[in-house]
Amino acid sequence: MLTEKQYKLLMFINKVTKETGCSPSFDEMRTAVGLKSKSGIHALIGALEEREFIKKLPHKARALEVIRMPKFKPRAIIEEEKKRENALLNATVDIPFYGKIAAGVPIEAIADESNSLTVPLNMVSNGQYYALKVEGDSMVGAGILDGDTAIIRQTPTANNGDIVVALIDNQQTTLKKLQRKDKEVWLVPCNPAYKIKKLSPQRVQVQGVLKSIIRNYH
Repeated sequence: MLTEKQYKLLMFINKVTKETGCSPSFDEMRTAVGLKSKSGIHALIGALEEREFIKKLPHKARALEVIRMPKFKPRAIIEEEKKRENALLNATVDIPFYGKIAAGVPIEAIADESNSLTVPLNMVSNGQYYALKVEGDSMVGAGILDGDTAIIRQTPTANNGDIVVALIDNQQTTLKKLQRKDKEVWLVPCNPAYKIKKLSPQRVQVQGVLKSIIRNYH
């Protein structure tokens, strides 16, 4: 089994050669594995070459080729990866909390930049997000209840069937399922007690797509 630094160097050489078609420089390798001297890199390369993980290409300066990859990771690498995974699972981030949004009758959204909500980082890993408190019961069929907190990814576009934050006539905001029918935009509730809103595209602006729901149990 490779040592931790041998494994890290082999992974780095393999990554760089695949991405660039060239071997990394000794300085790049030294930085990647955390060594202060080039002699340490020479020793690691020699060990990897001796164990037939890499080979030096003739007639090319510092050219290395990865011959094979190890079947097992060093224990230190496995423990390091577990620590990173645990840190990511426990990591949090603050996103803006913009007040209430109607899941029944549209109401004006309140955008108060002074309020924020702390959520797990893996819940909002890509893009810009904000949170809204759901008010109303028109989306109960989609599992969205009065009092839930909706986590919204900010975007001006959405696909048919997405649950979106829709701005109507630049005044009122609502949380509904989006459907495009012929030349109309339908904002569809998930509760038969409510009617579908059928509007012209000019009257509707998508402000975000629902990504998660946070619910408090009392």
